[in-house]
Formats: sequence, structure tokens, C-alpha cells
Amino acid sequence: MIKKENLDKTNAWPFVEAKKMLRERKSLIEKKGKITLQTGYGPSGLPHIGTFGEVARTSMMVNALRHLTDLPTEIITFSDDMDGLRKVPDNVPQKEILQKNLHKPLTQVPDPFGKFKSFGEHNNEMLKKFLNNFNFEYNFKSSTSLYKSGFFNSSLQTILKNHDGIMNIILPTLGKERQKTYSPFLPICPDTGQVLEIPIKEIDVEKSKIIFDNNGKDLEASILDGNCKLQWKVDWAMRWYALDVDFEMYGKDLIESAILSTKIINLIGKTNPSGFSYELFLDEKGEKISKSKGNGITIDQWLEYASPESLSLYMYQNPKRAKKLYKEIVPKAVDEYLDCIEKGKAQNEFQLLMNPAWHVHNGKIPKENTIMSFSMLLNLVETSNADNKELLWKFVKRYKINISEKEHPIFDKLVGYAIKYYNDFIKLKKKYKKPNDDEKLALEALVKNLDNCNDNMIPEDIQTLIYSTGKENGYSDNLRDWFKLIYEVVFGDENGPRMGFFISFFGIKETKDLILNKIK
Repeated sequence: MIKKENLDKTNAWPFVEAKKMLRERKSLIEKKGKITLQTGYGPSGLPHIGTFGEVARTSMMVNALRHLTDLPTEIITFSDDMDGLRKVPDNVPQKEILQKNLHKPLTQVPDPFGKFKSFGEHNNEMLKKFLNNFNFEYNFKSSTSLYKSGFFNSSLQTILKNHDGIMNIILPTLGKERQKTYSPFLPICPDTGQVLEIPIKEIDVEKSKIIFDNNGKDLEASILDGNCKLQWKVDWAMRWYALDVDFEMYGKDLIESAILSTKIINLIGKTNPSGFSYELFLDEKGEKISKSKGNGITIDQWLEYASPESLSLYMYQNPKRAKKLYKEIVPKAVDEYLDCIEKGKAQNEFQLLMNPAWHVHNGKIPKENTIMSFSMLLNLVETSNADNKELLWKFVKRYKINISEKEHPIFDKLVGYAIKYYNDFIKLKKKYKKPNDDEKLALEALVKNLDNCNDNMIPEDIQTLIYSTGKENGYSDNLRDWFKLIYEVVFGDENGPRMGFFISFFGIKETKDLILNKIK
């Protein structure tokens, strides 16, 4: 049990948001006897890393709630799969199949991958498979299933009864032309199967029916059992209402939508959920990550190069700040994860609550000792020419005799990730510097001075020798340039590992041979 004083003091954001929700919805939650949190997914494209971020962060909230209350919690992962397909994504095969089925509900659009009954079902299954791989606890709900089963019927009738009030909320936010055709209800065309955005002519509240103006022809449709769906902002409010949602986080691009949905749920008789808006995910160009574009690093790509936990930790950090998601950020994210694990060993209870790894691991930070950083391991992949895990492990064990794969499961996985990341990404971008005559003399002096070292020396003493060599060979005023020279010649990059530590691990003779080979 965590001490109450530490729970009260911590300002880690999952605890801050959990406390805020418990305050705002205290009586409602106590009456229900449970807490419902929701995440939303629009399956118009393949699940991307932003979708994962929402579920991961909501799961961190659940972890915090379990230390603050005994009430049961539930995460609903809701797929808006009855939405009409508005455009063809860039990152799918057989685009012509989707082109022929534009504006149909996603669960009525054929699967271009040929694996499932529909494009919506395909994307839903991809999402569930991914979330299951992360062992997230969630309850998946499909918009199509809830509409067609009648689950939403009574809530839809409530929306219809409040049609005029809802229109008063929405219409002022629309342009004049859109105001003329806007309807909160979208009928499914019986002829084409498309989701239609057409104006209402007449409402029959008692029979739960609407007569629409379909290009001059009357179209009568029941609002029940999936014959109509709701426009997005009204749908969001209805979902909160029907599912009794207590908390939902959303990207800052949906703040205005959340404000309108809040007004609607309040109008129809319930209190809106506690909310939390996060900053958006960007690609390397600073553009918003899009399901249809497929830009930025994908979920699968991250997991090829780093652990799920490193991705979760990246999602934990600064949710109110925009995050760039592309391959170059992976090593830094992994090293921050390793650093958090290492710090956790010496932290007290309050400090642990502020440690991102505590939230990633649901309060149980691994005890494994860090052998080296991921960045260092990438350098080792290059300098050892190791192309498989077994070979790289043999190299590691030459200098860390008493370690084993079984005792270091995190590092063992890191070895495989490092080989993959280096070969797929770093190797292609390497640009090795060819030293001029003066630079060559300085590096040769370093090799000569390393003759005075042995493999039993501590890294700090080797580092001191490297400093003094630089000072003696023209770099006394700018040692940064000295290390930059070493990195560019030896590693093909402006940055590199702390050389004293690298040499003590890699070996004196091996380092001398490495530098001489690079000079040649």
C-alpha cells in the first residue's frame, strides 16, 4: 500500500487527472459503483501510434485509480466503424475497391487486404491484435454492433426528442450554406448503402422516424436499429450518455468538438465526462500523423527496433507537449527508459510515483542492472561487425564475464533490436570522415598513448588520457572538436559514446586496431 501522504503530494499527471475525475464525478461514480473510461478509434485507416498512445495513457490512469479507490474500473475502446468512408487511404492495396465504396459505412466496405468481411472489421482486428500484444485490459465496442443491436435505441430517441435544442447548439458553429442542410441524423440509403448527409423535412418523435429530403425525393427512415447514425459531435455525446463514460482523453484538435458534445450531453440530461486534451503526434517534418497518409513511424516499425515499454514511456512523458514520432527518436527513447529503470533502484516511494517507469510497469519497475545504453550498443554492433544476437552476446561476454541472457532479459531483447536498427537505418546514413594530415597525426598519437593502458583500467582514467592527448595535439582550446573528430572518423557520426567507457568495454587492442583501420 502506498502511503496516503505520497499519493496526496504526487503531481504525476495520471494521478492528477485521476484525482480530478474522482472529484468531478464523485456522486455519479459512487451511484454506479464503477468507473468507465473510454478511448475512441476511427477505423478509416490502419491503427497508428497515436491510437496506441491514447489507450496506453488511459491505462496509466487506471493504474493510478487503483491506488486511489477500491471501485472497479473499465476501459472501453470504441470503434466508430459505422462512419462513412470519406476518402481512400494512401497506405492500402487495391485502392479501386475502396474508391467504388466511398461513403458507405466502414463495416460495409470490402476489405482491400482480403482477410476480413469489411475494411472496418480488418482495421478493428488490427487494433485488437496490437492492444492484446501489449496486454492492455479493455472492452472493445463496435459502433455498428451497438447501433444495429438496438443498444443505442433509447439514447437515439432521447436525441430525437431534443432535436431542436441540439440544432441550437450546432448551427451557430456552421457556415450559412451548411446550416441549410445540416441534420444530426444521417440515414443509410436503402438503394446505395451510403451514409447520406441530407436535410430533414419532418420528424415523428412518437414513431422514431424522420422524413429526409433526398435530392427532392422523400426518404422515410427509422432512427432505430442502425437505419440512421449520428453526426460525429452528436454521436460522441450520445456515446458518453449511453455508456455512462466518466473519463475520456482526446487530441487538442478535438477540443472544440468536446465543448459542443459537452453542451449536448448536458442538454439531454447527464453530466459530461472528465476530459483531458493531449498534444498531437507529428512526423519528422512537423506534420500531424494521419491514418490515411501513414506518415511518421508506425506501431510495427517501433516494435521492430525497440521494446513496447520504451514506447509506453515515450507516451507517458509530457502529454501536453507535441511529440515527433519518427525512427531517429527511438534510441533516445530507449535510453531514457533504461535510465528510469536504473534510477528506480535508489528512489523512495514518493520519487517512484514520479518515475515514468513506475507508470509503464504498473508500479513494478524491473530490477535488472543496466549493462550499457542502447546508443552504446549500436556503436558496438558497428565496431564488432556482429550480425546476429549470438555473436554480439559473445562479444559482450568477453568483457562482462559474469552476465547471462537469462538474468538480463531486457538487455537480451536490446541486443536484437540494436542489430536490426543499425542495419536497417544507421548503416545507410554513415558518413566516415577522412582525416587530413594533422588530424591523422593526432589520432595516431591517441593510438600510441593507448599503449600505456590496459584492460583493467577504469573508464575515467582512460577518458583522462584521451583528454590529455587532445590537448597535446592542437585541441586544447576546443576539446569538443577533438571528440567530434574521433566520432566522425571511427563511428561515421558527429556524436558517439563516452570514449573511456567504450574503450574499457571494447578493449584496448581492439580500439587501437579500429582507429588505425579507419585512418587507413
